Amino acid sequence: MNTSRQIPNANPLLAKPAATVDRIRPLSAYSVNDGYKPWILLVIIAIALCAAALLFAQDPPAQPRARTQQYRVVDLASLGGTNSRGNSINDRNWVAGYSTLSGELSRHATLWKTGSIIDLGTLGGPDKNSTVPFNVKNTRGIIAGISQTDTPQPRGEDWSSAAFYSGPNAVGFINLGFVWQRGRMRPLSTLGGDNGFATGVNNDGIVVGWAENTCVDGTCVPPQVLQFHPVFWDTEQHDQIHEFPLLAGDTSGSATAINDVGQAVGISGICDQAIGRYTAKHAVLWQNGRVTDIGNLGAEFWNTPTAINQRGDVAGFAGTPGDPDGNFLIAFIWTREGGIQSIGTLPGDVHSEAYGINERRQVVGLSCDADGNCRAFLWENGVIRDLNDLKQSSYTPRLEQAKDINDAGEITGRALDEVTGVRTAFVAKPR
Repeated sequence: MNTSRQIPNANPLLAKPAATVDRIRPLSAYSVNDGYKPWILLVIIAIALCAAALLFAQDPPAQPRARTQQYRVVDLASLGGTNSRGNSINDRNWVAGYSTLSGELSRHATLWKTGSIIDLGTLGGPDKNSTVPFNVKNTRGIIAGISQTDTPQPRGEDWSSAAFYSGPNAVGFINLGFVWQRGRMRPLSTLGGDNGFATGVNNDGIVVGWAENTCVDGTCVPPQVLQFHPVFWDTEQHDQIHEFPLLAGDTSGSATAINDVGQAVGISGICDQAIGRYTAKHAVLWQNGRVTDIGNLGAEFWNTPTAINQRGDVAGFAGTPGDPDGNFLIAFIWTREGGIQSIGTLPGDVHSEAYGINERRQVVGLSCDADGNCRAFLWENGVIRDLNDLKQSSYTPRLEQAKDINDAGEITGRALDEVTGVRTAFVAKPR
């Protein structure tokens, strides 16, 4: 893969001509011939010093206090069920995610745009599941996600998609990545194995994800059987599939997001459960055909980038030492100049995950207490805030997950009405 482009400097230093400074002569250099008398000059200097002393003795002018950004939250319509979530919001204000259907037997990939809701359908029947699980930054009308087919799993695998589905058919059927474009969903190929998974897509039409090959891998934990590799599909070349390289010694991995300069992020590790853990031994970045380990927060599991902006800044979550089961993850931000840094949790919480980042390095995600009660957070300039503290007081549901943020600062995710139990996709708009 060679997706290299020249990346413009985000903060160019503009060359400026050196300022011209008049040379100041010492007092002894002045003479009567200069038209000055030394005592007159001393009086002038004394007056100037007194004026300066009076000026600095005054209180400094009051600086306006920075206003904390407030948000107006709007609920999005559902496809008839009581559980929906926005997982992606692009710079055209398209929100993508999922909504359950009436009866809660399955969830369908859903697109909200210009005030309308669109059921993107599935690659199987209406009772099968589909979703847009990650943020999709494409603004040219392409959506990527995952869907079940009508074909039963020949090896009994649950595959990576099981955690993203609901209802009686959450497992049992082959799952593929999809591209939705011009009102039609089409499947994406694998590396010869049964299952695939698509996540992000950039404005060049490059879709990233992962796909099974035909190798039975001894590091897979049942019911996972086949090895899988991080891949990208080129929609301009008939969805041709290509592999990203893994780190030396690793056997499986996944790509989770891509930007418009060809940088992609994901994980590299062993086959394991195909849902993270030791598959996410390393958080990695791919650029110009090379793979780079971007570090961890002290543990070699669950190190998962979830989003990348156009500057190459990365958000995600990392494992914590002694917890390979991922009970207590920590959200992170990675920048080229600062490396990987913990975002932490909201006060009183023990677990956090980051899922979206924009060009202003605003990061959104979720923070949860020990009982699994979660709140949406916004992180900016080293400060993590509860998004619930920033919404209008008339909006009573709890914002429990923030999944993406666009460059206008608009946030999408899921809210919980703690009275009815209904979970609703939302958009929070700065006001």
